[in-house]
Amino acid sequence: MKIEKYSIDHIPKNERHGSPKSLFTIWFGINMQIVAIVMGALAVVLGLNLFWSIIAIVIGNLVGAIFMAYHSAQGPKLGIPQMIQSRAQFGVIGAILPLILVLIMYIGFSSTGAVLNAQAVVDIVPMPLTLAIVICHCITFAIAVYGYDLIHAINRYLSIVFTVVFLIITFLALKMPLPAHSLAISQFEAPSFLLVVSIVATWQLVYAPYVADYSRYLPENTSTRKTFAYTYFGTVISCIWMMSLGALLAILIPDFSDNPTVGLSMLVGPQFSIVIDLLIILGGIAAGPLTFYGAFMSVIATLEPFTKLRGTPKVRFWLMFIIVVVCTVIPICVQSYFLDFFSNFMNLLMYSMVPWTAINLVDFYFLRKSKYNISDIFDVNGQYGRYNWIAIFSYIVGVLVEIPFVNTTLFEGAIAKALGGADVAWIVGLIVPSLLYYYPMRRTLNKPKTTIHNVES
Repeated sequence: MKIEKYSIDHIPKNERHGSPKSLFTIWFGINMQIVAIVMGALAVVLGLNLFWSIIAIVIGNLVGAIFMAYHSAQGPKLGIPQMIQSRAQFGVIGAILPLILVLIMYIGFSSTGAVLNAQAVVDIVPMPLTLAIVICHCITFAIAVYGYDLIHAINRYLSIVFTVVFLIITFLALKMPLPAHSLAISQFEAPSFLLVVSIVATWQLVYAPYVADYSRYLPENTSTRKTFAYTYFGTVISCIWMMSLGALLAILIPDFSDNPTVGLSMLVGPQFSIVIDLLIILGGIAAGPLTFYGAFMSVIATLEPFTKLRGTPKVRFWLMFIIVVVCTVIPICVQSYFLDFFSNFMNLLMYSMVPWTAINLVDFYFLRKSKYNISDIFDVNGQYGRYNWIAIFSYIVGVLVEIPFVNTTLFEGAIAKALGGADVAWIVGLIVPSLLYYYPMRRTLNKPKTTIHNVES
């Protein structure tokens, strides 16, 4: 394990290392946290009983993780970060559109998550919340600066800790008697069921913009099947477990979703409430560095075509420092009601990642079949051009057609409302841009003047 010296650069063959097994623990570890439990509790809040909550959670994760895991399989083949790949679809400059949206998402997640982690610190060691936020971000900043290997190592060990502790919590929850009709198959609410499936699937799809960042150092000959499988089962097992636990606790503990920390403390007993706070803090240590790391990647990928700025360790330190300052100042300065609004806005913004996923995967697996010229991805005058208007048009239309189908706290589309609150926006967001991008690009790539090169080292 060493300090990372690469950023958006192509990882050369002699620097490739690791095993696809590490993908299981990183995606298992970052999902073993309170936020995923709260997501599962939401299924009950939306009107499902325990049986249908678990079915919706299972379906959403099994389907959504397919797309996420196929992104992971791109890492060893190309050896570059996930979002920089967008240049092959959108053009070197055109790729800035999804990059900026992803950067906003990173900042939002980090800013809103900082408060939850800091409150856990304050519960253990009384101090001003501002100081606790700074401490939490200093820790995650140090891990993110160190980079790829340390992020993998931390999640490898935390996965063991999380497994042991959550097994105990799950055992305690299963000992409690279930209310009547919790497992009744007849109590099926189709709109709520579809909404929960959508929320859970979108949870998995949101990982798409950075999942290949953590597989790009694997050797080029790493099996696509193994890369997919370890990523897929790591994220699916942890999410189904945590979300199902959240649904169970929402059934067992009154108002659990309003204050899950208190609910979990009641379950384990007041004398062990510190364990819940430690789980929240460790969850932040597991997932927080990925946010800063990904935000840095997005910033450097946005600036590089204009400045030729290289992602050296020194540049990584200072750019990431600026990002951390921004993500620290926001939760400290704004009012709590704004953080709630910002969190809901992030949920709405997540839908913008679905059309990007569709375009990226269609291009990689069905059009170019994993064959790219890496040097041209970094050249504004290369074969991918400055802009690819087919991708940009497909993406914008893909986002727009989702709007009527969306059902979130901030906005409910007309079609979602007509369907009783059912949300199928993510399905529309996958299908429409895929078709809009595939057929015009297939004709373009089949023109005699177009050549697709093999990946260059």
